[in-house]
Parts: sequence; structure tokens; C-alpha cells
Amino acid sequence: MRSIAENDYGTPNPQIIQLETLKTVNLEIDGKRVEVPAGTSVMRAAAIAGTSIPKLCATDSLDAFGSCRICLVEIEGRKGYPASCTTPVSEGMQVRTQTPKLAALRRGVMELYISDHPLDCLTCPANGHCELQDMAGAVGLREVRYGYEGANHVYAKDEHGHDNPLFEGKDTSNPYFTFDPSKCIVCSRCVRACEEVQGTFALTIQGRGFDSKVAASQDQPFLDSECVSCGACVQACPTATLSEKSLITIGQAEHSVVTTCAYCGVGCSFRAEMRGEELVRMVPNNDGHANHGHSCVKGRFALGYATHPDRITTPMIREKISDPWRVVSWEEAVAHAASEFRRIQDTYGKFAVGGITSSRCTNEETYLVQKLVRAAFGNNNVDTCARVCHSPTGYGLKQTLGESAGTQDFDSVRFADVILVIGANPTDGHPVFASAMRRRLREGAKLIVIDPRRIDLLRTPHSEHGLHLKLRPGTNVAMVTALAHVLATEGLMNEDFIVRRCESEAFEQWRAFVSDPSRSPEAMEAETGVPAALVREAARLYAGADNGAIYYGLGVTEHSQGSTTVMGIANLAMATGNIGRPGVGVNPLRGQNNVQGSCDMGSFPHEFPGYRHVSDEPVRRAFEQRWGVPLHDEPGLRIPNMFEAAIEGSFKGLYIQGEDIAQSDPNTQHVTAALTAMECIVVQDLFLNESAKFAHVFLPGSSFMEKDGTFTNAERRISPVRKVMEPKARYADWEVTQLLSNALGYPMQYSHPGEIMAEIASLTPTFTGVSFELLDEMGSIQWPCNVDNPRGSPTMHVEEFVRGKGRFMLTPYVPTREKVTPRYPLLLTTGRILSQYNVGAQTRRTPNVAWHDEDRLELHPHDAEERGIAEGDWVGVESRAGDTVLRARITERVQPGVVYTTFHFPESGANVITTENSDWATNCPEYKVTAVQATRVSQPSDWQKRFQAFTELQESLLPEGESDRTATAVR
Repeated sequence: MRSIAENDYGTPNPQIIQLETLKTVNLEIDGKRVEVPAGTSVMRAAAIAGTSIPKLCATDSLDAFGSCRICLVEIEGRKGYPASCTTPVSEGMQVRTQTPKLAALRRGVMELYISDHPLDCLTCPANGHCELQDMAGAVGLREVRYGYEGANHVYAKDEHGHDNPLFEGKDTSNPYFTFDPSKCIVCSRCVRACEEVQGTFALTIQGRGFDSKVAASQDQPFLDSECVSCGACVQACPTATLSEKSLITIGQAEHSVVTTCAYCGVGCSFRAEMRGEELVRMVPNNDGHANHGHSCVKGRFALGYATHPDRITTPMIREKISDPWRVVSWEEAVAHAASEFRRIQDTYGKFAVGGITSSRCTNEETYLVQKLVRAAFGNNNVDTCARVCHSPTGYGLKQTLGESAGTQDFDSVRFADVILVIGANPTDGHPVFASAMRRRLREGAKLIVIDPRRIDLLRTPHSEHGLHLKLRPGTNVAMVTALAHVLATEGLMNEDFIVRRCESEAFEQWRAFVSDPSRSPEAMEAETGVPAALVREAARLYAGADNGAIYYGLGVTEHSQGSTTVMGIANLAMATGNIGRPGVGVNPLRGQNNVQGSCDMGSFPHEFPGYRHVSDEPVRRAFEQRWGVPLHDEPGLRIPNMFEAAIEGSFKGLYIQGEDIAQSDPNTQHVTAALTAMECIVVQDLFLNESAKFAHVFLPGSSFMEKDGTFTNAERRISPVRKVMEPKARYADWEVTQLLSNALGYPMQYSHPGEIMAEIASLTPTFTGVSFELLDEMGSIQWPCNVDNPRGSPTMHVEEFVRGKGRFMLTPYVPTREKVTPRYPLLLTTGRILSQYNVGAQTRRTPNVAWHDEDRLELHPHDAEERGIAEGDWVGVESRAGDTVLRARITERVQPGVVYTTFHFPESGANVITTENSDWATNCPEYKVTAVQATRVSQPSDWQKRFQAFTELQESLLPEGESDRTATAVR
């Protein structure tokens, strides 16, 4: 097993290593002298010495258990035969790993295992990578004296196909893996993986002795249990007891490629195991710096969308959205798109067109889209989906700390003593990181959650109950300022840090501001709805921590005061000195896989790559020199401005790569009106999504498995994306953008994404050291990576802030314009669920719908009873913007007066009812606060009827043969 100098996943633990390097232990293993850190296990020491000790229950990813009795050793002067995985080394210890007695003991133990195990090795899905099979060979087992059908053996069927009296049967309920108890050796690795790695505690060993068996929850089928299908149990299983269905169906892979997941902002590393062009399975990469060999149900299993029959793989064009689609060649589609954009610019001016980049695409691809807009269109009308999620993060952190990104790496959470989570639901939105967070909570860290809704992190097993500040939606600024009031008036600030690291004048103004009695928890209680005593307790807990870390999500940014709240969070961290070391920091949890990267690459209309303003003449000159064209010096249109201009008639053309603004942006009817008003919309995507219904040109996109490039996750980690199969539609996305640029008359001649990254590095100070070669060497790199930080920067602002001195910002609370009234007495807030992702275009096309096949409206029992609504009833939800109908879920997770829904299914119309209210600084929509009324109904809303009719019309306009194939894409 690992030493304590390694973390829970077998990778170095830097803080403990610093201590252990002061003390080492010398011992002998099979006569060979070994020096290892104190606390190292005998098994690990032997591995360092080059000796492999047989094992079954031990694995580098789990704590030592010592149950299999295969790894026994002899230790001079010690009685018995201790398990090497649980025995720590000591000075002068003499260990023997190979003796006749040990060989006999190991064979005897293995003989018992094999006597109780089916010998169907040739047809077993684990054949070729079965640890039981390997260990039987390692210990030299050649015969089994007890037969092969022990009394406790669990059979699925007897040889005649009849149920065995001890029948348990295979559990095939989970869409992705099977559980075959007949092959289980009760090593507990799956149970321990569920506990130690995932933190769900869904599995247990039921019974004792020969009756022991693995059970999910209360002996339920896996699908019905608390299992979250992360795959940790499958990964840990040494036999075929838990096996991927894809492995059973396809067979063993012949090669693998390391790549990066294209779902959430954690950025997990995987080995894509392939048989030719067919994906066999995704295996979490133990060397992945963001996930350390762990995964979630989406990243590990929900990959079927990449080869789903709904994919459109041929370009299509049409003159009007009421016309049938026409399949054309790539050459004709690109030429048509370019000629239309040029026609529009000739007719309406060069500012009449723009582009939207994607947070699902690679850094290299988003870089090319913004370059195309600036260099080929000649304007700065480029924006990204980060506008509608984390643009306040960029603004708020830039103002206070000097850099538009989080301060820590994910591993930093292992050193946090208090974890403050505000406006985020990590177990659903960032599940792999949530598992690491939960482990730290089980180790004793304290938890503070600020959220209108109860999140699962508050149910972390074996940890003390966390504080839940259940505030009213829209009152984040009032809450953060009330916390700051306690710090300032109770002497809880780190004055030394503030003097050394922060601007004194700004701090004094801030201290006077937050100390005002009008901003006390007592004064703010009427606004937030949170008892003042609880707010004071939370502030004291955070300020009193040796290491206090803040993690936040869209529940902070998607508000009319999102930027103000981000600045308020940074104020709290600076005031307590929780910046610049492991275990602390301000950590935005980015929603999509490359939200950070799309921002880094200059996808906002006012910034070049590296967050440098377009009006900065030296910066602009550098880009002009490299790109060979003059560049505009005024910011372009943001996404909301594009919509307004389209409706007004001055914005006529839009290139959309990998985004579905018709489903994801607020006030759907306003968005679709803008799209309808345009003369040329080019959509580049995998599927005929909601936005493509309004398109005039459809360019097929490529999945992350069909391209090379990089993603940048929420911790600023640049990770490699590597092609594992050829593009289904001939081109990767970056190649399509290049074709369009060339057709527009601005030449791009890249032959590989590595060349694009080289250009990015040459123009972006925080990326100057980044290259594909360094990525291949290191696996991943956290920017800034430059002369000062040639191997990257896990922690930001260590000695000083990027801006020099940290700047405290005033955070006046301005109540949202969205207020409850007798007509709209409830507040709607929105979020995500574990099994689905964003607009659902990918996950809805996978078996993940087994867990979540529709968006539902969560209501508190009191609100439901008042309205006569029962579980499962259809509920009409009406706001000032529109109305829709959702099925009811009655739950106390939401507080009275608050309702909640997800937005993964287009027919739910969640964004039909969200308003156009937005953040004062960035126009990030206020998705999290919408005043609504909920009533029991029996039919769809008028919008849903129109949606269905329009969907059926668009389906009828598909080319012959495409209609059936893409039916689910347009329903």
C-alpha cells in the first residue's frame, strides 16, 4: 500500500512529504536494504525495493484493509504472518516476502477462494485483466482439493437453467454495469471504494461468514439504490463481479488513448479504451491531476451521444427557416455561409454579424472563432456561454485580486478546516470534486452552506452536521455583507495580512462600510430570512479556521448582483487572510468543461486572449502584427445586445459553434424572436438542436473524442484532449472554422491544434510556457505557465496579488427587481442534477434518462397543499415572461415560498419563464430569481403547444432519410 506521504489516490501529499523527509526508516526486504519514509507500509516498501507481494484486497486507491490474507510476510522477531498492507515499517526491520511457509499459506488461501468461484474464465468478461486469475498464478496454485462448488457458492442458474436454491442472480438493473454475485470474493474493495473514494456509502457487506455478500443500500437493485453510478466499485473490483456492459458486449480493448472529459468543469482525465474505432469503455486515469482515478456517471459512462444516430454528419443549407433542408457538400455549405455573411456586411455594415464560441469546444477552437470574428468579420461581436454563467467571476475577481480565475487547485481542499459553499451544489454539478470535499468533511473539516435549497453535501455520512444558511433567493449580497460585518466588528480579521497584502485606503473604506449597523446580521435578517445568530456563528466559524476555503457556483453569479457577490466573497477571503496557500482561497466551480478556457481565449467582446482590453493599443498592435490585419478598438456586442440589435434590425448574421442559445438563454420567446429576425444563422453542432431550428446553414460538429486540443478546467488546469476516433463528419471543429475563415478571405493555414496553441502561447502572457510537448510530459498544466512559473501555478497570489495589492470593494445591497406579488407569490430558482448535463443535448441521448427523464418542479409541502397539488401532478408555472407546465415533486429540500427546477429538457420550457433581468456589470442573466405562480393544470401551456407544432414542422423539413434518424433530436 501507499505511504502516508501519498494522498488517498496514491499521489504525493506535499504537506506530509515535507514532514516525512525529516524522518526515514531503514529496513531489509529479502536481504535488500531499503530506505523509506516513516509510516510506509511493508507492501509499499517492498514495491519501492522492486518486489511485488501478491494481494487481492489491497489497491493504491484505497486504505489498507488486510482481509484477503494473500499478502502475508515474515518479519524477523515477530510471531505469526502479518499482512504487509497494514503493517508499517520500523527501523531495522527484516522482512521476508518469499519462503516455503508463505508460499504454502498463500496457496491455501487462494485454494479456498477458487473453490468458491466459477471457473468460466474463457468466457468471463474479466478474462485477461482478472486479478484473482493473476494471483492464482502468482502464488503457484495448481490444484483445488475442495472441489469447485462450495456450499456457500452463489449461482445464477444451474446447468439445466433452473433457479438454484441459493439463487441471487445477476443484477442488470443499472444501464451501464452488471453485478454478478457468483463471482464475488467479498474482498470489500467495492464497498471501500464507495465509502473512501466516492463517499456515498451505498454498498455494504451483508451477512457474516460464508453468508457474506455485497448489497446495495437495503439489498436493493443497483438502479433503485443510493448508488450514483460513479463506477468506483467497478474500477475497484478484482474479478468480473462488477463489469461494464460495454466490456461484456464488445470485448477487450486493443489500445487506449488518454484524453479529458467534456462534461463539467472538473476536467477528469480518462483512458479511452478502444477496439479499432469503437469505444469499449472510459477508465478514469489514476495519473489524472484533477480526478486521481475517480469519475462520475456522466464522464465514465454517458458517452453514447458521440455515436448516436441523431448525429447530423452532413452539411445542410436552406434559404428560409420555413424551407426544407438541403444536403450539400462541405464546399458548398462553407461557400454559401461565407457569401451570406459578406452579403449582410455589404448591405448592413461590418457590425451586422458576429459569432458565439462554445464552452464545450477546445481552447484552440474557441481561439479560432474569436480570431475569425475579429480578423475576418472585422469587428468584436464575439461572446460565449460564459456570459450567461460565470462572467461575474471574471469581473469580480479581476477587480479585487487582479486575475479572472480561481485561486487554488482542487487538491487544496484536503487542507481546508472550514469549507464555505455558497450557491453551488457540488455533488450534482461537480461530483468528482464533491467526493474529495466529502472526504475532507469526514476527516473533520466544518461545512457552511449558503443556499436557498438543501444540497446533498449537507448529508455527508460520518461528518458533523453542517451549518445551512437558507437565504431567500436574490439576497446573496446582503448575506455576504452581513458576514463581513461580523468580521469587522468582532475583531475577527487578519490585520497583519491586510496591512501587508491589501490597499489600505480601500480597506478602511470597506471596514467603515460593512461596520455600519444597517449591515449587521440583525438588520439584514428581514432581507435574507436567515436568523442573525446563525449568520454570526457561520462568520465566526470561517474566520476562526486555520484554513478557510470558499467555493461558489452559479447560485452566486446568475443574479442581478452576481459581480457584487463575487467581490464580496473576495473581500471575506482577504479580510481573514485566506489567500495564497493550500486549503484556502476563492474557488469558482465552473459549470461546463471549458468555461474557464473560453474566457481565457478572448471570447468576450471587450477582451483579447489573456483578459486584455481591445482598447489597449500595445496589446492590439501585437495581435495585428501576428494576424496581419487591423483590429477594431471598441468592444463589440454581448449576446443580449445581439438579440436586441437583431430585433431592431441592425444585426443580421450569427455564427454559433457548439451552443444552443435557444434553449439555454433566458426569456426563450425573446431569444427566438431575435433568431427569427436574422437573415443568416450558421449553427455548428452535433445535433439539430433548438437553435438549429432557426438556422440557415448547418455545419456538423465533432465530439471531444474526434479531435485534438486542450480544455481548461475550473482550477486553471490545461489538460490534453486527444483524438480517439476519426471525425464522423470528416472535420474537427477547428478545421471547420478554418474553412469558413478561408472562404471569407482571411487565410488560416493550421495543420494541427498544436500550432494554434503555439500561437496562443506567443500572444498570451499567462500561456507563454504552454505547449503540447509540455502537456505530454506533465499530463496537465495550471496557468500561469511562463518564465516565472515554468511548471505552472497550483496556487495563485502566493506572495502578492496579481494586481499588486488586494483591493477591497464596497458591496451595497440592491434588492432584485424581481419581487413576489399576490399574482406571483413564489420565487423560482434553477439548477442541475447529477445524471443530466446543461441543456441535455448529450445526456438525453444516453441511458442516463433512467434516472432523470424530465424536468420537475420542486415545491415545499406547505405551498403544494395550499394549491391542491400532489406528487406527480401537472403544474402550470407562470411568470411575467411566460408560462410552462412541469410535473410536481413535493419535497422539503426547498423552503416555503421557493420552487426549483432543472433545465435539461427543451420541452420543459424552463427558460420560457426566466426573465431578462441581469447582472449590472456583465449582463449575466438572473436565472436564480423569478417570481412565479404555480397552479394545478391538466394540459400543456400555450408555449409548449407552439413548441411542439414548430418542432414537428422542423422535423418535416429534414431531408428524406434524416427525419426518422433525427426524430429524437427535434422532440
